[in-house]
Amino acid sequence: MENKTGEKTVDADITIPKKMRVLIINAILYTAETSNIPKVTTIKDTMIYDLCLAFMDEGHEVTLYAADKYKPTVNEVYPFKIEWGKCKLTKVFLPNRLPWMPGIKKFLKDNYFDMIISSEVFSISTYYAYKICKERVIAWHEIAKHQAMLCQLPSKIWYNIIAKQMMKGLHVIARSEEAKEFIRSYCRNTEEMIIDHGVNLDKFVPCPEKANYFVVCSQLIARKKIDGIIEKYKKYIDHNGREVSLLIIGDGNQRSILEEKAIKSGLKDNIQFLGKMSHKELIPVLSKARALLVNTEKDNSMISIVESIAEGTPVVTTDVPLNASYIRKYKLGIAKEWDEADLAEIVENNELYVNNCLSYRENVSTKAKVKQFVELLKHC
Repeated sequence: MENKTGEKTVDADITIPKKMRVLIINAILYTAETSNIPKVTTIKDTMIYDLCLAFMDEGHEVTLYAADKYKPTVNEVYPFKIEWGKCKLTKVFLPNRLPWMPGIKKFLKDNYFDMIISSEVFSISTYYAYKICKERVIAWHEIAKHQAMLCQLPSKIWYNIIAKQMMKGLHVIARSEEAKEFIRSYCRNTEEMIIDHGVNLDKFVPCPEKANYFVVCSQLIARKKIDGIIEKYKKYIDHNGREVSLLIIGDGNQRSILEEKAIKSGLKDNIQFLGKMSHKELIPVLSKARALLVNTEKDNSMISIVESIAEGTPVVTTDVPLNASYIRKYKLGIAKEWDEADLAEIVENNELYVNNCLSYRENVSTKAKVKQFVELLKHC
């Protein structure tokens, strides 16, 4: 709401029902490198699933709207409602980038929701939601720069014309400082508040006592630069001995190449490739690690980083992920173009970084994110 000078004001009379009907539109449930979406047996390990649970635990009625291309192969039972939107024209509207689910228009017209949280401003579903439901829509925005697809042309057209002119009143909440600075150039109702990804703290139980290993939790693909982690780890053990090992969790088309690299580097006994793990399998491994290592060249806010902090496990990362700013600010690890000296630092002062993560972990809970969304709705 704005006064005559254009400043935002809070309507003191506004009330939020204790039990709301909440719709979360999140077409892309997990990362897929290509439009050939890899099939999974469960979506219960995804960030958005836990956010829905947190809304439900706070007494709200929740519906998740997702693209049918991400539907698991197993018929799961969920405690909240999930609508699977059918993707159309998938060769043009790639399901891993910009899915088009025209059926959402009828769904929005046929159902009332007190609050609608839709992922990304650059989203056809967000556009439909805004046009049909207006002031009840909040765009939860993660992107911090123009997408590279087709020389950034679709992205620039969308933000400059669709977002700026056709969605003028859209309320936007960013997931990072970088995303906020980017989107506020196109959406005037971008909030100062930031709501980052959250995790279910009931699942992620921390372990203050750490074992002697680093952990990587990642797709084993080129842009994650796991080969660079192996090289930096090799330099670390050359200087500091072989006491601390390296566990690599995940799978991908680079796995055999990385395994061969480990052998050629003389690290066969120091590096273990554990393959892809479910959350249930991952949590005890991550919770006891000295640090999570990240070397990606292209990512937004990484849920694996949030999960690591929730476990009380510090993070050593490049400054590429958008989580890097608060890792530096609250000393939850090291965020820079790191090297073997930084690995030595995280081991030497591990207790300090672990305690910082333990102190900060409540801030990354999905329950904390739900409270932020509700507060945001009060003054939108």
